Amino acid sequence: MDWNRVEGSWKQVKGAVKANWGKLTDDDLDVINGRREQLEGKLQERYGFARDQIRKDVDSWYNAQKW
Repeated sequence: MDWNRVEGSWKQVKGAVKANWGKLTDDDLDVINGRREQLEGKLQERYGFARDQIRKDVDSWYNAQKW
């Protein structure tokens, strides 16, 4: 997985992230700033899912994007 695409275009991507995970706030998105570990941590905090489930969800979201 080439997560650098997300980091490099975070300003454009964060709208798609917010659309998929609506519990994330704009402040959360600013803190995440394209970093996968931060995204997974915030999702775990907001949704209360296990880390393995969050990782699968992020992978599914990433793979569904039209890069």
